[in-house]
Amino acid sequence: MFRGQGRLIWLGAAILLLAACAAREEFRGHKTDADQLAQVKPGAQGPDEVRVLLGSPSSISTFGEAGITWYYIARETSQVAWLAEETVDQRVVAIDFKEGKVAEVRQIGLKDGKPVEPVERITPTKGKELTVVEQFLGNLGKFNK
Repeated sequence: MFRGQGRLIWLGAAILLLAACAAREEFRGHKTDADQLAQVKPGAQGPDEVRVLLGSPSSISTFGEAGITWYYIARETSQVAWLAEETVDQRVVAIDFKEGKVAEVRQIGLKDGKPVEPVERITPTKGKELTVVEQFLGNLGKFNK
């Protein structure tokens, strides 16, 4: 009788372990509908009409000397168990505005991305640097009631 129950327990444990290894897929960002995006025509709409069609952008350019750019950013990722998360797909729709009208609509995909190397420098902060002894002596008396 125990022999049959033991196999059933092991089978149940194996099923649970395999279920834990299923890929977890996530979508983050702004899902842009292709039909609505096709309605955005250069020279025809302004920012208000684009907002009605596509919604608020994920990000807006900060340097608007030649015009402003709205970005609609979406990213799809997958992760299996404890392994590192990997990007399955990434889409960015960039809409350039010049003189209050749409100038250009660009679609940027995952293959268009470029790796960025972070800088290893450390920015020094201004202020007094205390030694261990000065820190210890400075804390004496602060915690007494």
